[in-house]
Amino acid sequence: MNDQSYASLHIPKSAKPRIVIVGGGFAGIQLAKGLRNKKFQVVMIDRHNYHTFQPLLYQVATAGLEPDSIAGPLRKLFKSHKDFYFRMATVNRILSEENKIETSIGNLSYDYLVLANGSKTNFFGNDENFDKAFPLKQVPQALDLRSHLLQNFEKATMASQKDERQSLMNFVIVGGGPTGVEVAGALGELKMHVLPNDYNELDFEKMGIFLVEGQSNLLSGMSESASKKAYEFLKRFNVTVKLGTLVKAYDGKFVKLDDGMVIPSQTLIWAAGVTGNIIDGISESCLEGGRILVDSFNKVKSYDNIYAIGDLALMKTEVYQKGLPMLAPVAVQQGKILAKNLVKLQNGDSPQPFEYLDKGSMATIGRNKAVVDLPNIRFSGLFAWFVWMFIHLISIIGFRNKLVVFSNWLWNYFTYDRGTRLIIRPFVRMNKKQKSAKPEEIISN
Repeated sequence: MNDQSYASLHIPKSAKPRIVIVGGGFAGIQLAKGLRNKKFQVVMIDRHNYHTFQPLLYQVATAGLEPDSIAGPLRKLFKSHKDFYFRMATVNRILSEENKIETSIGNLSYDYLVLANGSKTNFFGNDENFDKAFPLKQVPQALDLRSHLLQNFEKATMASQKDERQSLMNFVIVGGGPTGVEVAGALGELKMHVLPNDYNELDFEKMGIFLVEGQSNLLSGMSESASKKAYEFLKRFNVTVKLGTLVKAYDGKFVKLDDGMVIPSQTLIWAAGVTGNIIDGISESCLEGGRILVDSFNKVKSYDNIYAIGDLALMKTEVYQKGLPMLAPVAVQQGKILAKNLVKLQNGDSPQPFEYLDKGSMATIGRNKAVVDLPNIRFSGLFAWFVWMFIHLISIIGFRNKLVVFSNWLWNYFTYDRGTRLIIRPFVRMNKKQKSAKPEEIISN
């Protein structure tokens, strides 16, 4: 391989074809695992040096789990892989005509490029109206929300004005999908079992939890029975569910809904949707609905050696005419099949088209409360909750993480406690100037 810029990333030259994987999420990890010790040089690039088990981010945000229990070092995960290299960097642009990528630490050439860098929070074109909202896609965001939540109650104990105290104790969640429902349920558990013991000066009957969903039902991707049961479970936590309602704006103090309702709140949690994390350089003709169009082999339209998998990829089928859902199981399955197909292509064999096997979906709404939709059966309640815990536990990467999560769940269950109610890094809301500044400029200010 002729790579004049290899030294900038310190990736050695190799006679093997180089596969560059952008992203260490579910899809990227499965792809790299499938390419273990095959006839490729594999380079993975991610802006973080760890993989995050995103389905449990909400438990970090609500003081149920430590952040390192749902994250694992990528280098450790692939330490036994030969001719595998990891670089912590951001990919800024794809130079497809040169078979190169521009990153924050230099350029790198490729024989095959696989985009597995997932999705980002989707504010549906209203970024400025919701720049004070709390997204929940990354570990730092979950820690920010945890600190902010606990800081609110510390402030509430000293608030002299009733309106100010209520604003600190109101929490608004946007989005009635699995993440939004799970966050609402976790906050409901904190309200009922945990926070009153810490802040006995406050009246937690007045703590408001609002879940706002634009569609007419919760968990729109699941069955009607799951939606109704989730609604019933949330009502037990006194969560105010607003269906068929949109949030118009948020200024950090008031949440304005399209039905005219105004909720005083200093916390707006955004779980209303995601969009593909598109990298510059991909042709506009390959983009649709914020995702990258791919064929049944996950190859990007109009490119011979660029692939996209996971949330980023828009693969249309007869069953999913608007594209496969942006779910972890889809990402995992696409990563596995693409690894096999790249090996087949290298051996001169025909690739296998991807077929999604829907194994079901689930969501939890607090202790002993969950809904599960399997292909041939639907159930809810205690047994569903055990199934939810089991599936998530075996899906977490690393034996240590499984053990830590399981022990935390046991402790929380038998003590009605959350052991990580820590403000390690106090959250300070930044203005637009600070957000665009370099870290050293923020510190100096």
